[in-house]
Amino acid sequence: MSEETRRAAVATGEAYAELASVGPYGVRPGHALITMVEPHPGHEYTYNRWYEDDHYYAGAMAMPWMYAGRRWVATRDLQELRRPEKSAVARPVTAGCYLSTYWITEGRYDEHMRWTVGINKRLNRDARVHQERTHVFTSFQDHEATVYRDGPAGPRDFHALDHPYAGLVLQVVDTEGPGERAALLDRLRTRELPRRLAGSPAAMVTVFRPTPLPGDRMTYVKQVEGVDTRLTLLWFLERDPRECWAEHFADLESLGEAGGRVELVAPFVPTVPGTDRYVDELR
Repeated sequence: MSEETRRAAVATGEAYAELASVGPYGVRPGHALITMVEPHPGHEYTYNRWYEDDHYYAGAMAMPWMYAGRRWVATRDLQELRRPEKSAVARPVTAGCYLSTYWITEGRYDEHMRWTVGINKRLNRDARVHQERTHVFTSFQDHEATVYRDGPAGPRDFHALDHPYAGLVLQVVDTEGPGERAALLDRLRTRELPRRLAGSPAAMVTVFRPTPLPGDRMTYVKQVEGVDTRLTLLWFLERDPRECWAEHFADLESLGEAGGRVELVAPFVPTVPGTDRYVDELR
């Protein structure tokens, strides 16, 4: 090792120690990465193996301040439950059979974003990015609210991606503008979500708003839509959504009547890490 290389290594180590000694380091999920992706036909197995064996770790969990993650999958029968038929998010509405969700420490978005842009450029140069896929709905988001069915009992939102929930519903709601979004958020948090959660198999709903991607993002990821108008809801279910859809979630499209337009309601079940389970049920 040359003296120059040694000094650079020492400086890097000191920088890590300095970064860890300042700034927030709580457990609250202040931010999230929510990404729904469609592998191209014929590439489902290779996409799943790439994500399971490499990208989930190198492109996400190994990064600073991203402290929890989980992958979800929509088999064909789950895709057919989605609404509305004409979605502004997924075209067609069945597009996007894999969903990944990640929590980022509150107040550490900027630091994480600088790292993720840098590492993804490196992964791309090193041919460690699977190209046979389409990003249907991908954005970093800021946490706005979490509503619990059981009050202080049960897992908190920072546990949600580690707790063995049996399903998840991704819901996207659009409004006319920032004022309308703020009003909708207030109604959801204080009235609509507590009412719908009561007696349901959903233990909590986390609510996020999207943030714009940086200008130096990877070109295969389109800029985020609805930054000033959209809310993203994640419903964490204690039962498989197929078992309770008709009774509890088939009417989630009507949630838009509280002051917005529901552009997507999409149920998922968790993947089984390290396996190809469900890959043969996507089409």
